[in-house]
Amino acid sequence: MIPLIMTETTNEKKWYSLRVISGKERKIKERIELEVQRSGWKDYITQVLVPSEKVYKIRNGKKVILERNILPGYILIEADPIKFKGDMVQAIANIPNVIHFLGRNDPIPMQQSEANRMLGKVDESQNIGESLIEPFIVGETVKIVDGPFNEFVGDIQEVNEEKKKLKVIVKIFGRGTEVELNFMQVEKQS
Repeated sequence: MIPLIMTETTNEKKWYSLRVISGKERKIKERIELEVQRSGWKDYITQVLVPSEKVYKIRNGKKVILERNILPGYILIEADPIKFKGDMVQAIANIPNVIHFLGRNDPIPMQQSEANRMLGKVDESQNIGESLIEPFIVGETVKIVDGPFNEFVGDIQEVNEEKKKLKVIVKIFGRGTEVELNFMQVEKQS
């Protein structure tokens, strides 16, 4: 007879969805992380994440990078499903501006495929870099803010998102002239 060797099973961490007041996600994330640290739960709660992506806007000819929430009003928490109960759940649920966990007092973990999809979106946005929050559209009127055609106004003829370039038709001496500009050289007309 072969003796059975019992090995300790490792608990796979699960992701939980926490509903919060929209616009307060980052502040609540900081409070949860502080509570985890203060209460010594680092082994049980491994990550607190606000699903977001990097986007940029052009203001006064300057590229301004912003972070935009992918899921406004939600925070994702990775935790040990065996230990993530009772006091931990209650302490997080009692943080100001927290509404409730998916599953209320007994949080239901997200399906792994759902968690992977959400985390994949976040990872994808980190790898891609930034995308323009208000993309340029063919036919849209823009004002040139940099280069030899500074202060000219023209209509977008073509948008090349990969190269971050535009072809703009500007009127020079009454004739339409095609000018190639990068995104940083123009701003949208309001």
